[in-house]
Amino acid sequence: MAIEVRIPTILRQYTDGQKAVEGKGDTLAELFADLESRHPGIQARLVDGGELRRFVNVYLNDEDVRFLDGINTKVADGDNVTILPAVAGGMA
Repeated sequence: MAIEVRIPTILRQYTDGQKAVEGKGDTLAELFADLESRHPGIQARLVDGGELRRFVNVYLNDEDVRFLDGINTKVADGDNVTILPAVAGGMA
């Protein structure tokens, strides 16, 4: 088994258009490093200075990792990770 990572449209250029990819690791940091080894460029869009980028939301099994241990959140086989870019907008 592996960890399923759901990729938003804006990042699919790094995954050859795939909506979801599989990865492995014990933490999100290791998972993202594993993804980088097969999908070069994706890690830089998610991580900056060893922390999650401010405008990237990451969910582990539908729970926001910012309320867990951030990039150091533990992951396990069978988990689902969803990456969502933060969206700003509204009425001007």
